[in-house]
Amino acid sequence: MIDSVSTSVTGVDAASLAGSMAAHDFSPWGMFIQADWAVESVILILLVASFWCWGIIIEKWFMFRNVKAKAQRFENEFWSSEALDKFYEKTKKRANHPMAIIFVAAMEEWFRSKNSASQTAQGLKLSLRERIVQVMQVARSRELEHIESGLGFLATTGSSAPFIGLFGTVLGIMNSFQHIAASKNTSLVAVAPGIAEALFATAIGLFAAIPAVIAYNKFANELTRFSNKLEDFSTEFDTILSRQLEG
Repeated sequence: MIDSVSTSVTGVDAASLAGSMAAHDFSPWGMFIQADWAVESVILILLVASFWCWGIIIEKWFMFRNVKAKAQRFENEFWSSEALDKFYEKTKKRANHPMAIIFVAAMEEWFRSKNSASQTAQGLKLSLRERIVQVMQVARSRELEHIESGLGFLATTGSSAPFIGLFGTVLGIMNSFQHIAASKNTSLVAVAPGIAEALFATAIGLFAAIPAVIAYNKFANELTRFSNKLEDFSTEFDTILSRQLEG
């Protein structure tokens, strides 16, 4: 008799537990709505950061694809051209990528110096060459800075988002324990929803951080390779101009 009553009570408790668990919405939207305001704030910050990161990722993907294709096309035309001045006249009107901008900046400095004074003295020739090299360096740094914009945010998000999510989790767990202490109920029904909502913040933090880290590493490598490509072109073009000056 006692065993049957105990079994009946256990069955009622199990049914009550299942009903209470079912009453909580464990979907992402449900956990967000039911979370504490502090946890909701952390999740919103992480979601905004994630959307921003994806905007940067899409923009940089198209940008690198575009500049690499234009640089390759420019190099093919440059090495197949017969005269620098004719190629400059054709290029200056459509200099819309870093390599062409570096070339146009160097040629403009060269023509400006040739038109302003005679360059027969060896000292003046060396001075002109140094100015051209400096102009190319400035143009290269300016273009790389433009390409690099936004990568810092990816790096910051990738390194800080997990910790921000963990901060939201800690706040959520603290809030959950306060409710448990106030209700004096330590059953799974009282503990599980609050813990799940708290851990949801960590999941969102990882959701924001992982793509940001992967994209940053990829674009940083792409930027390094493209920077080396621009530096090689500047060195080769400087060699060509030095032959022109010596001639």
